[in-house]
Amino acid sequence: MSIILGIDPGIADTGYGVIKKEGNAKLVCLEYGSVKTYAGNETPIRLEKIYTNLDKKIKKYKPDLVAVEQLFFCNNVKTALTVGEARGVVIFLTRRRKLPMVEFTPLQVKQAVSTYGKASKMQVQKMVQFLLNMEDLPRPDDAADALAVAICAGNSNKIRN
Repeated sequence: MSIILGIDPGIADTGYGVIKKEGNAKLVCLEYGSVKTYAGNETPIRLEKIYTNLDKKIKKYKPDLVAVEQLFFCNNVKTALTVGEARGVVIFLTRRRKLPMVEFTPLQVKQAVSTYGKASKMQVQKMVQFLLNMEDLPRPDDAADALAVAICAGNSNKIRN
């Protein structure tokens, strides 16, 4: 059995999803949600909130692995920079807690959960719901994406090898 923490970093909304992998196949959702930050706060305050909240999840679940979505190409440079800052906080926290980390592109994540690299947000949410045998559709989008990243890690050859 292993615990995987999936993270979809963002400055306004950082999604997280914690799953348990039992044996070679069964995946179970333990918790998911998002860390929302207020746009009116300065960036350091927002980054500290992301760090603090994710650190609490790490302490609670003691994951064996952290899986993070890589930064996708973005037309808006300011958005890309702030998402990069949020990713940096996640990477630093993972390193500080001495946890192994893997990264996946959005394309890899979508292919892993839906077999289609251009799947819509709704398709990803429905597949996450199906794969984790959840009663409700996981929301918000960032939390569903984080669960998808965790699923991708749980089923990845990168992890098995």
